[in-house]
Amino acid sequence: MKTLRILTTVIIASMFIYACGGNEQSNNQSNADQKTSEEKEDKVPESIKMGKGVGEFTEVEVSDPLNEDWVERGQAIYDMKCSACHKLTDQRVVGPGFEGVTNRRKPEWIMNMITNVDVMLAEDPIAQKLLEECMTRMPNQNIKPDDARKILEFFRKNDMEKAGKKDEAINS
Repeated sequence: MKTLRILTTVIIASMFIYACGGNEQSNNQSNADQKTSEEKEDKVPESIKMGKGVGEFTEVEVSDPLNEDWVERGQAIYDMKCSACHKLTDQRVVGPGFEGVTNRRKPEWIMNMITNVDVMLAEDPIAQKLLEECMTRMPNQNIKPDDARKILEFFRKNDMEKAGKKDEAINS
């Protein structure tokens, strides 16, 4: 009986010591996590910080008036590869609606998302947030850079028609 009391006391004391010591380890881990987070921020590519995403597009020139040939080709690509998951309104289907996209996202970001979706979902915080919201990965449609520019032109026209303005994100 005396042995049982001693054993119980030792176990309780051990648990108490372990529980108290765990905070120091936890604090050390929190400090390490904070340093890692700060280090990650330092390593964020400038293109992500500027809202341009990750990919080959670092500068995209847009002009007025819209290139109607590009708009037409962009719509054809949208109809074939995008319309099953995205609407031209703000309605979410599988993916987000495209209304106002050129007012929310820079042209480079849009084109990088179209052509470099896997890397964007892995590295770009905006793309990652959209993935969390939509809960479905955008598939790689193997869209060529030239076609991505035409899709962008179509989105610009759609934004003028639906939102009454386009390209607002360029100045942000």
